[in-house]
Amino acid sequence: MQEYDPEAPRTSTAAGPLIVPRPEHNISRANISEQALKVLYKLKQEGFAAHLVGGGVRDLLLGHEPKDFDVATDATPEQVRQVFRNCRLIGRRFRLAHVHFGREIIEVATFRAGGADDVDAERHVENGMILRDNVYGSIEEDALRRDFTINALYYNINDFSLIDYTGGINDLRNGQLRLIGDPTRRYREDPVRMLRAVRFACKLGFAVEPDSERPLFELGHLLGDIAAARLFDELIKLFHTGYGLETFEKLRHYGLFGYLFPATETCLAQEDHAFPITFVSRGLRTTDERIAQGKPVAPFFLYAVLLWEPVRQRYEQLLAKGTVDTDAMLQAADEVCARQQPLVSIPKRYSLPMREIWYLQLRLLQRDGKRPSRLIGHPRFRAAYDFLVLRAEAGEADPELADWWTRYQEADPANRTTMIEGSVKRKRPRRRRKPAAASPIAG
Repeated sequence: MQEYDPEAPRTSTAAGPLIVPRPEHNISRANISEQALKVLYKLKQEGFAAHLVGGGVRDLLLGHEPKDFDVATDATPEQVRQVFRNCRLIGRRFRLAHVHFGREIIEVATFRAGGADDVDAERHVENGMILRDNVYGSIEEDALRRDFTINALYYNINDFSLIDYTGGINDLRNGQLRLIGDPTRRYREDPVRMLRAVRFACKLGFAVEPDSERPLFELGHLLGDIAAARLFDELIKLFHTGYGLETFEKLRHYGLFGYLFPATETCLAQEDHAFPITFVSRGLRTTDERIAQGKPVAPFFLYAVLLWEPVRQRYEQLLAKGTVDTDAMLQAADEVCARQQPLVSIPKRYSLPMREIWYLQLRLLQRDGKRPSRLIGHPRFRAAYDFLVLRAEAGEADPELADWWTRYQEADPANRTTMIEGSVKRKRPRRRRKPAAASPIAG
């Protein structure tokens, strides 16, 4: 076992793991979830090894508040279920135990073993990608098969020490994100690790170690082998962490964004009336600001932002061919969503309100009669209004229209009537014009 020297670089050697005793690190049980401690102590009581592992350990060492706590143990999932009556086993690709405490879930994983070359009934590898991995082993084997060194640190409930097999403590100190093992092989095993590399780099402000960064420019096409539903979940993690704009820019830097949203990437590579398209960037910045303020954010709004540019451009094309504006919007939405679904599958509970936001951009143009008062009661009005404001800020919609709806919401009933009458008067001269090729939703 390697002796711990506070002044020495934090790396492990063939002699064994680096052990950091409790007095030499900052993790306190006071900062660990009460439910996670219950799981750790119960496993220990039953004679099993029990360690806090992964992002919870990493965040505690960095002084951050962990989002959740994961436990690693030598107990099999079936043994974990026998220990905890409030436990459910999930997953086929990776068999896991979820211990439920009301709304809080503690994920318990069994130490896994071996490399991707070991194939049997419980491990299936195809073209270098791990499709199933339920071969159990030792804590050292478990550490070496994790993705990044900073996520392979173990907090031992027996003596409250830290165990480091991969040099993760040293990488934490240096602000470095490094894959364990050969980076190209590890990305091929699970291409989602490329997205995780981007997410952790942005979230933690770490630099991706050069050998781990190089394949990011070359292996983006592997994302096409990942289930579209899984990519949906991963992208929510990417863009709803408060660093969405930085994440978006880094995905484009590595050429990964185009494999996830090819239609959007094609639009962003162009210019609109000699100006770069900035709508997506503004939308992500707004989302980041809302998260920083503790305000709720919705996946359907995020995807409405990410896919709007190809929808808008297709809408313009259909309109120029003489398609009625409402039909053009519905057809554009159908076509773009149909192409996107095989890449990143958007569940109906999000795709339907996303489409409503787009369609309501047309209804927001209608400011006569009772239409404004009816529209303001629509369940998606606020999201559609926010979307309109973003479009106006990006120079893609009429700022006067966004300002009118802002004032209309704040006005009392009498003033709303006056605003509607004034809006109708201003619109009359424009109605005398011959139908033009210009889009009614363009600024």
